[in-house]
Amino acid sequence: MAEKLKFAALGGLNEIGKNMYVYEYGDEMIVVDCGIGFPDDDMYGIDSVIPDITYLTKNRDRLKAIILTHGHEDHIGAMPFVMDELTTVPVYCTALTAALVNIKLTERGNAKKVKVNVVKAGETVKIGSNFKVEFIHVNHSIPDSVALAIRTPVGTVIHTGDYKIDTTPIDGGMIDLARFGELGKRGVLALVSDSTNVENPGYSLSESVVAANFENQFKDCSQRIIVTTFASNVHRLQQVINCAKKYGRKVAVTGRSMENVLRVSTELGYMDVPQGVLVDINQIKGLPKEKTVIITTGSQGETMSALHKMAFGEHRHVEITAGDKIIISASAIPGNENSISRVIDELFRKGASVVYERGYQLHASGHACREELKLMLALIKPKFFIPVHGEYRHMKLHAELAKTMGVAPKNVVITDLGKVVEMSGRSIKLTGTVPSGKIFVDGTGVGDVGSVVLRDRKHLAQDGMVVAVVSLSSEDGSLVSGPDIITRGFVYVKENEEIINDLKLLVSEVVWDYADRRTRDWSAMKSTIKGRISDYLYKKTRRSPMVLPVIMDI
Repeated sequence: MAEKLKFAALGGLNEIGKNMYVYEYGDEMIVVDCGIGFPDDDMYGIDSVIPDITYLTKNRDRLKAIILTHGHEDHIGAMPFVMDELTTVPVYCTALTAALVNIKLTERGNAKKVKVNVVKAGETVKIGSNFKVEFIHVNHSIPDSVALAIRTPVGTVIHTGDYKIDTTPIDGGMIDLARFGELGKRGVLALVSDSTNVENPGYSLSESVVAANFENQFKDCSQRIIVTTFASNVHRLQQVINCAKKYGRKVAVTGRSMENVLRVSTELGYMDVPQGVLVDINQIKGLPKEKTVIITTGSQGETMSALHKMAFGEHRHVEITAGDKIIISASAIPGNENSISRVIDELFRKGASVVYERGYQLHASGHACREELKLMLALIKPKFFIPVHGEYRHMKLHAELAKTMGVAPKNVVITDLGKVVEMSGRSIKLTGTVPSGKIFVDGTGVGDVGSVVLRDRKHLAQDGMVVAVVSLSSEDGSLVSGPDIITRGFVYVKENEEIINDLKLLVSEVVWDYADRRTRDWSAMKSTIKGRISDYLYKKTRRSPMVLPVIMDI
């Protein structure tokens, strides 16, 4: 029986971010992208979310390569953590993506162990005995972005990565539509395509339009200008620097991730920074405000970002003052709207003018809208179609779009994380599952915070905690000292002395009861104390704080 090509997503479906896709034929596997996801509001203390790679670690001998389509966090952010486990697996990506990955690997301490191979758009790499991967230039909001033509014994799969069709990109390199058309004429087994902007009609805005609109913001402006955008948006950084040069302003950059991107982009020639335009952020106070521009991170309202610190008066070098012009050149990632609103409100309170509405057209999405998605389908004419990179509604709408473009309904598959899609030359179907899920990154810890810990954190955040401490005699189990009642995040003790005294009496009654029974079953006593306190507090306050009994045997 002929082998079949298998496809499974470990991230990037029913979510924005955490992209990771597995292609498998025979005894060989390749992985496309390795990104992080943003934590939900109820993931207290979690810095980021990465895919569960259990399936990859169990099959590391079969895994032949990790291939990266571009340098955004949702496609490379998990690399330093994943490569702790998959050190020997070679990595293939373009130059800018490689530079950004190496920064992450160096910070994690595993850069010397990982082999990162740099390729160019237009090149084809043979991987193992079953895969040939061609890198195809596409437009996106970061240079060196590529789609992949993955040739297998079953047929060719086009994996688009993130893309748009920009006929006037500021870097001069339009998406290679001709190559997609050539591949379509030869016959494409499957198209695995970005679905993010399928809800938006027409075409995405060109970066050249954004450049012209930035000029309008700089022209005749006598204020200090602060621009925030995604750290990896190299084109946007270049636009701001070009405007600053034209209007005689100095530029300072703040935010570690943005400083890294600026450095590597300049070194690799993806940015042209005129001499004398850049100044250190420490020097910005000594310059006239009308002659300065600050480029900063924090477009998503992140608590630790530079813009958030400026807004709330915590930044070491920049203080927002009345008259400052703040330009937010980014769209909100779903789930970040409230955080962004809080920062904007605080900036207004400081007296700044904030430019953030879509009407100003100061941000262009890097993802294809409906007409661009239709054009890609028309060029490639795939036999099978799998929408990826989006929430369920995005994939559903993209699937319906593919059907209107001539893909047979039976050949369109909407899959989910961990589900295996099996393709032959004639058919496509869902066949099984592989391990998948979310691994939480908290500080330097990876995976040590699970669902139980998150549940406890959520419990603490919603209802607080009550600790009951008693000291018992090791001889007869009688009460030596206490009970002491400690609360955190539950009630203000000085205003609720009646409740605290009732809890002390309740705990004492339990201790005396166990002393009369002459039992030393501290575990049973803790359970009883916890139950009695929980019942009392719920009846009294209709709240259920976390209750922690502490028994000291002295």
